[in-house]
Amino acid sequence: MSIDAALFLYFFCLLAGLCFVGIYYELRGRRFEPTPTEDHIFRCERCAFVYTDDPDVDRSRCPQCGTTNEKITF
Repeated sequence: MSIDAALFLYFFCLLAGLCFVGIYYELRGRRFEPTPTEDHIFRCERCAFVYTDDPDVDRSRCPQCGTTNEKITF
């Protein structure tokens, strides 16, 4: 085996190992992250209570004081 082929094989294995480690940690991180929810976020105009409701609701009643509120858009 020539020196050129040995160096190529060495760097190829090193690069493949780094790619494998990067992909492994990316998949591992995704498994433990919380899944995003589709619920809408509401903030009561009267008592300032922040709560969530189903994604098909545009106006929701506050669970604390009963005031109807619009969803918050960021």
